[in-house]
Parts: sequence; structure tokens; C-alpha cells
Amino acid sequence: MRRNAFWQGYRDCAPFIAVVVPFSLLFGVVARDAGLDILQVMAMSVLVIAGASQFTALALLQENAPVFIALTAALAVNLRMALYSAALVPHVGHARLGTRALMAYLMVDQAYAVAVKTYEEKPGMSRDEKVAYYFGVMALICPFWYGCTLLGAVIGTAIPASLHLDFAAPVCFIAITAPLLRSLPHVLAAGVSVLCAILFAGFPAGLGLIAAALVAMLVGAQTEMALRRRALRRQA
Repeated sequence: MRRNAFWQGYRDCAPFIAVVVPFSLLFGVVARDAGLDILQVMAMSVLVIAGASQFTALALLQENAPVFIALTAALAVNLRMALYSAALVPHVGHARLGTRALMAYLMVDQAYAVAVKTYEEKPGMSRDEKVAYYFGVMALICPFWYGCTLLGAVIGTAIPASLHLDFAAPVCFIAITAPLLRSLPHVLAAGVSVLCAILFAGFPAGLGLIAAALVAMLVGAQTEMALRRRALRRQA
């Protein structure tokens, strides 16, 4: 049964390869354009395995921001993983510490989305099946992520420096973010982040991005809380 669950997760995540391949290729190319060598590109991709955070850190380092600021911004972007982890605890929290640590390392947006959807639709899955399913999901994503990052890094060396690729990162962020704006809190948070990023552009060392993110998260959270209170009043 665990084997079946593993291969089911592998198949269920197949459509996301259409996103993982171009995104990882793009990171490899842009990172090389930013001056990183292939070893540095691969080390960043393997250790972080989070495209949005990698692009954020890379953009700040290109602006000569201190490493601490770049790491802090990347961590802020990746804080959503803490929420993902909390949502997965009822399903896979029983696993051994080493297994959970590996699952945490492998966690990406696609893995969370596919796994949680399946867990909710199939409440009869055993605990071992849920763990096997999760690893099946990531068994497909990780090789493509690593391999296509390497391919992008190699391709990046063949692209003339005069062809600046800086525009590619924001375009990619827009493509990732737009489909996620499904509710009023999401839309307001995105709008506030854009406005604050412009207003705080003069902050030193890339601190404007972190400040904009914090303000946007606060606005999004407050909006969601207000909507929940309104819904509770209507039910009362």
C-alpha cells in the first residue's frame, strides 16, 4: 500500500513539472548572469530549494546589500513554509524526527498543495501511506529542480553579458504570484507590498523590501481577521 501511495504521489505531481522546469532553468541562467559560478549556483539551489527565496537573495546581493539582509529577506519570503508545516502536522506529524526533517527540507509549494488536497479528499489513507505519498510527490520534483538549475547555469555561460536578464526575475515572480491572488486579503497584501516597495525604495541595503513585506503581511492578516469576525457575526 505504501508503494502504491508513493507512485500515486509521483503521478499526481507530474503537471507541476511544467512550472518547475522553466523556473529552475531561469534561476540557473539569472544566477550566472549575476556573477555566481556553477558551484555557487548549485549550492544555493540544493541547500535552499526554494525558488522565490533564491531569487530574492540574488536580487539583493546584486544590489550590494549585506549578506545578513539578503538572508533575512529570503527567510521572510519563505515563512509560508512554517504555515505549511503546521497544516501537515495532523497528517504526517507522527513520523520519526529524521523523516520529518527530510520532509521539511523537501517541502515546496507544489508538494504542500498536492499533498494536502489528497489528504483531505482521502481521509481513509493510513499514516504510513500519507508519508509515502508525500515522498512520491517530491521524488519527481527534486531531480528536475536540481538538473534544470544545472542546465540553466551551463546555458547561462553561453549568453552574452550584454543581454541583461535582470528583467526575468520580476516577470517570473509575477507569473507565480498572480494565480495565488484568490481572496481579498491576498489582493490587498499584494497591492500594499507593491506600494510600500516603491515608497521604501530609498531605504539602505535592501531594507525596503523587508519593510514592505512586513507591512503587507500585517495588512493581509488584519483583513482576514476582519472577514472572519464579520462571518461569525452573521452566523450569530
